[in-house]
Amino acid sequence: MTIRPADGPVRAVVLILHGGQVTSLAPTRPSQLSAVRMIPFAAALERAGERIDVWTLRYRHRGWNGAQASPVADARWALDEVRRRHGSVPIALVGHSMGGRTALRVADDPDVRGVVALAPWLPSGEPVEAIRGRRLLIAHGTRDCWTDLGGSLAYARRAESLAAEVRHVSIRGVGHPMLRRMSLWHGLTTLHTIETLADRTADDAATNAPEKTRTERAQLLI
Repeated sequence: MTIRPADGPVRAVVLILHGGQVTSLAPTRPSQLSAVRMIPFAAALERAGERIDVWTLRYRHRGWNGAQASPVADARWALDEVRRRHGSVPIALVGHSMGGRTALRVADDPDVRGVVALAPWLPSGEPVEAIRGRRLLIAHGTRDCWTDLGGSLAYARRAESLAAEVRHVSIRGVGHPMLRRMSLWHGLTTLHTIETLADRTADDAATNAPEKTRTERAQLLI
């Protein structure tokens, strides 16, 4: 775990989850590109978030590994570690590729308020129940050849009846590594995350009470 600590008492935590591979039991190393590409996101969130810890998790294994869903256990450990250190504080998840899938699997944690899924790997039939009552932003490049833009849009549509808010942004001319239009990726992520952690309606939505859940659908191509 790499932690960028808050300046003062911690009021919230952002947990960043990097990408990986379909299958691999090899250990994840900090020099791998999937981990390195999340460093600018962590830095942007650190600059923007007053009294917000920014945590970046490095998985034990590089791969998802089928039914093992290896990074999910690691992410749940990290969420428990947040509570051990800071008690019950609002948490926002930011995940890229396999990290986006991981974030959406663990969004049902009681302290999670929302998810930013960047070019997420979302196979057909990926479960959506965990996003109930949370705010969701999915951003996906139109030239992504590694993960499926259509799959992320399908997930967003299935999540609409459950999530407090769903936004899907297609970023024109950008591929999976997010190397083009980087300021846009960082800006979308930071804005949505800070709004989520400041939004008191997210606390109400997290109770899963149907009468308190509001759904907003926004699909943009920029």
